[in-house]
Order: sequence, then structure tokens, then C-alpha cells
Amino acid sequence: MKDIHQHKLLILDFGSQYTQLIARRVREIGVYCEIYSYDVAIEHIKSFAAKGIILSGGPESVNESECVRAPECVFELGVPVLGICYGMQTMVHQFGGKVASSDKREFGYAKIELKTTSVLYNGIPDVQDVWMSHGDKVVELGEHFEVIAASENAPIAAMAHKCQPFFGVQYHPEVTHSAYGKELLENFAFKICGCEARWNPASIIEDAVNKIRKQVGEDEVILGLSGGVDSSVVAALLHKAIGDQLTCVFVDTGLLRLHEGDQVMQTFAENMHVKVIRVNAESRFFEKLNSNSDPEQKRKLIGTLFVDIFNEESSKLKRAKWLAQGTIYPDVIESAGSATGKAHVIKSHHNVGGLPEDMKLALIEPLRELFKDEVRKVGIELGLPYRMVYRHPFPGPGLGVRILGQVKKEYADILRQADAIYMQELEKSGWYDKVSQAFTVFLPVKSVGVMGDQRKYDYVVALRAVETIDFMTARWAHLPYELIGHISNRIVNEVKGISRVVYDVTGKPPGTIEWE
Repeated sequence: MKDIHQHKLLILDFGSQYTQLIARRVREIGVYCEIYSYDVAIEHIKSFAAKGIILSGGPESVNESECVRAPECVFELGVPVLGICYGMQTMVHQFGGKVASSDKREFGYAKIELKTTSVLYNGIPDVQDVWMSHGDKVVELGEHFEVIAASENAPIAAMAHKCQPFFGVQYHPEVTHSAYGKELLENFAFKICGCEARWNPASIIEDAVNKIRKQVGEDEVILGLSGGVDSSVVAALLHKAIGDQLTCVFVDTGLLRLHEGDQVMQTFAENMHVKVIRVNAESRFFEKLNSNSDPEQKRKLIGTLFVDIFNEESSKLKRAKWLAQGTIYPDVIESAGSATGKAHVIKSHHNVGGLPEDMKLALIEPLRELFKDEVRKVGIELGLPYRMVYRHPFPGPGLGVRILGQVKKEYADILRQADAIYMQELEKSGWYDKVSQAFTVFLPVKSVGVMGDQRKYDYVVALRAVETIDFMTARWAHLPYELIGHISNRIVNEVKGISRVVYDVTGKPPGTIEWE
């Protein structure tokens, strides 16, 4: 078996909002990569043994007195380097060139034209649309570099070192708005760095199965099965690796979607022949959450109770030593800042920041380095049903973080009925597969309404739908007004306890996809 991590690129993060997207694009073309901070220890950069290095964009200016720089070793390792936006600017600055503030900042579409041939642009048209996002620009290259592309406002939009395989682009090839960004990254990874495309679903599965078997040995593993995409793929992956050594614990928290408990049991126990234990713990979760309204506290309480239940169930298994989880890369990023520690903590995920320190079971997280779309591709490769794999994401804490403030059974019952209507209408209209994630949020406020000739004073729910590729950023979905109106009418008329429906038009950023 070929090592899928051997042919890899290293991305040094200077704080760009697009750094994670660079990693996604590199993986999409079949090359493994990791993200380190620009100021990581030199030993880590050397020991990573990358076939090439990408310097990300960032918010800084190289003209500031304490500007951040790429480690000098980057240019001494004998591997190709690609600087993107700020990454290009710091490269020029460190090689004696000049960067200045631009009179005309470029944010958005721009057209660049190639000025000379370069392997970086092999097979790419001479004129192309790209996505710019910069205030500073390179004004002098110095003696080491030459111009290979220009735009109207950036005469040096791309450059190449005259002797070394060092390249820079002022724009962002990683965003979909840059027409030939994928081809540029392919040229850098394959033609310049000499990487092989080893990162694909089949290879990821083979690698994960081998690692799981080696890590687990003869021990038994418990998986917290929620029925969501991530835990479902982990269940299939672990079952392929260790078979009956896996026991799935499905905790019916009372915070699930309508009829979800029965559906999960039917799918896994009856259809996939995976060993599943169902634990009815609704009363325990509502009792635990009854006096807490803080989002962070709710996540941590839910995480703690989950682990308590897993520990209880593990004591019944003689060799149970592992707790498997469907943790994926965005969970880790949002709970611990960025992969480099340069971003702010947004929220603690119940299976990352919410776990207690005194756990009895060791963690096994086969999907920890994967993005959501990679998880889905692995699920399809494992033979899971399309509808299960491409079901909209559902948070581990369930409706506990879709009920704002205090969580009560009454609220959960109202919310799951409203959400079921929302999902039914999205399916019927064809919009379910057009949006990346949709759900209903229960707001703990009441609004006056009129039902017939009677005054109605009941709760408010918010509908949320977003479109995204990587779940790191998202835009609100522009559902047709007629559809939103029809869904609203059904919810208000059919669900007792709701008098008003609103629609969320907040993107990510500034909001998060979930409300809590």
C-alpha cells in the first residue's frame, strides 16, 4: 500500500480567512496537506518533509515595523514555494523587493494577462478572471524575480524566481471565483513539486482501516451513534475495520428530530447489521439542562452526560477501552481556534471542547483530519445510502443548541414538529439538495397573533438555510418567497404553540451556521 501522506504539501498560515480553503483545494486535487502557523518551530517544518510549501495570505503589511515573515528555512529546504497574496509579498520583501500601499485596492474580480510562459500557468489561457483581495501590492521585484502576469491595478500579479522554483500570485487561486485556480494548484503540486495524487476516498479508507486495526488490536470500541453523517460514516468505517469489536451506543436524548430514534435503529441494526445498543436517556438530559441557558454550558453538559452514559455502557463490555467519535476537521478548528492557533475560538463542540478530562475511555477519531465533503465521499465509497450520507448536518448536542436558552421537553416537541414540516417542504420543492444545511430554531419569546377571531400568544421559530462548500464560510440561501410563505403557513396552522415564523438572512461570517 502506498503511503497517502508521503506526497504532501505544507501550508504556512499568515492569518488569511482563506487558509482552510487552500487546504481544501489541495486535497481536492488528490494531495494531502497540513496547515502550520508561519511561526512554528523550524524543526517541525523540516521534519514534515513536504514536497512543496504554500505561503498563505494574511491581514498584515510587510511595511509594518513588526511584520511577520516566512521562516528563512523555507527557501533553504530545496523544495518549491508558492506565495499567495501576503505570501507573495513577504517573499518579495525578504528577497529585497519592494511592497507599497496601493492607491486602488483590489477586492473582487480582476482580469490578469500572462506576460511570459511559466510552468505554473501550463494549459491556462493568457487572459483570465481571478479574485483579488489586497491593499498592498508589489511594486519592485528586485533582481531575483520576473513578472509572469499582470492586472490593470497590479502590474505584478504573478511572479517567478529566475533560478529557484519559487512563485507568487497576488490573487487567490483557492477561491472558486478564480477561473483557473484549480489548474494553477495542479501545476504547482504535480508539475513543479512532483506530487502524486494519492489522497482519494478509497486510499483514505484503506489507510484508516489499517490504522484502526493497529491502534485497537483486540480491544472493543464504543461509538456514540447519532444518526448524523459523521457518526454514520465512522460506524461504517469501524465496522469494516474491526467488525463485532464495535458496539454502537445510540443515546436517545429526547433532543432528536421527529421519529429519528426509530429510523437510526432500523438503518444500522436491521439493514447494516451493526451491533447497536439503544439507551433511552431523555429524562436525564432534560433534567441536566433544565437550569442552564448558556450555550457553552449546555454543550459541555451534554458532552459530559454523553460520556457518562458511554462509561456506563462500556463497563458491561469486557474489553471496551476506546470511545470512537465523528469529530471532523471543522469541529477541531472552531473549538481550538484555527489549526494554527491564530483564529479565535468560536464555540466548543460537545465532542471536542466539551469532553471531561477524567474520561475512562481513550479516544479514537478516524475522521479528525477530514472536511465534511471528504467525509461524505468516504461514506459513499463505503456503500452507505446516498440519502443518509448527504443528509444535512445535525449537531451532536441535537436540538439542545437549536432551542435558545433553557431547554424544555415542551420546546423540543414543538421544534421537532416544525422542523419536520420544513424538511418535508424542502424535499417536495427540490430545495433540500440545493442548500447545504437547513433547520429550524426555537426562540424562547412569544409573539401576538390572530387565529380566526381569537388572540394567539405563542412562540416564535426561525428558519435557517445556508449554501456552502466547506462549512467554514456560508451564505444564506435565497429560498423563494412563495416557498417560505407556504412553510410558514403550514407551521403556524399545524403546530400548536407557534404563532410566528421568521427567516434568518445572516451569512458566516459574521454569524455561525448554528445559532448556538
